Amino acid sequence: MKSDVEELMPRLLPVEPCTEEEYDVNEPPRNPQEYLRYVQLEASLCPDVVVAQIDPKKLRKKQSVNISFTGCRAAPQGFSPSLKWQQQQVSSFSEVRQSVTKNRQHWKVQFLDDNVVMPKPDDEDGWKKFCLGEKVFLNITSTERDIGNPGLDYVKIGFPPFLSIMSKLNQSTISAVLEYLINWFEENDFVPQLGRWLYALLACLEKPLLPEAHSLIRQLARRCSAVRANLENKDDERLSALNLMICIVARYFEQNDLADKD
Repeated sequence: MKSDVEELMPRLLPVEPCTEEEYDVNEPPRNPQEYLRYVQLEASLCPDVVVAQIDPKKLRKKQSVNISFTGCRAAPQGFSPSLKWQQQQVSSFSEVRQSVTKNRQHWKVQFLDDNVVMPKPDDEDGWKKFCLGEKVFLNITSTERDIGNPGLDYVKIGFPPFLSIMSKLNQSTISAVLEYLINWFEENDFVPQLGRWLYALLACLEKPLLPEAHSLIRQLARRCSAVRANLENKDDERLSALNLMICIVARYFEQNDLADKD
């Protein structure tokens, strides 16, 4: 009686059955017949059912990307930048990107200082603390002692996006950190540390954009426009940074429907 395997997959070549005792697997086959027997023996040792070992952590990411085409909120009267200002910022941003590309390889091989411990790519809270600092992330107010001792403690105030750090990040990590910070920004106010890192990450984001990155930067521009819409006066120090983020997304990355009109 034929086996189930033979019923589904008829033999192409006639091969006499053999056992492991009859054939020395440590010796190379001496002719085509022995080679076919060796293949037959290997197949017989394979289990009938194989269960894949899947890491659940890799499935935490969203399996689909929803790209929203909702535009930015209109800026209050006098809060939006001129077209000339936007063109100047795009030109400067383009020069920064060229400089990053030119010097990335040099800084990539440099060793970081001992106090710089970069989080793992999937450590969302770790990256938020690393970029924003413990004070911002944990919402800790400065004490009189901190004001009297203004020494740089990057763990508390956040590590700046030095090129030596940015050069160590691949595109996958850049997109992940960008997502972490934008998620934080959705529930918190704009702070200088956030602005520095968003600018640096956008400067390292390669074109053409992946769908995930496309959705993220649009989300960033919309959030910036929402914060800007609630500013009370044009002297607010956040205004220029918010306008810059919207400008880069809309003008440089060609999300023209989000652009401020002159």
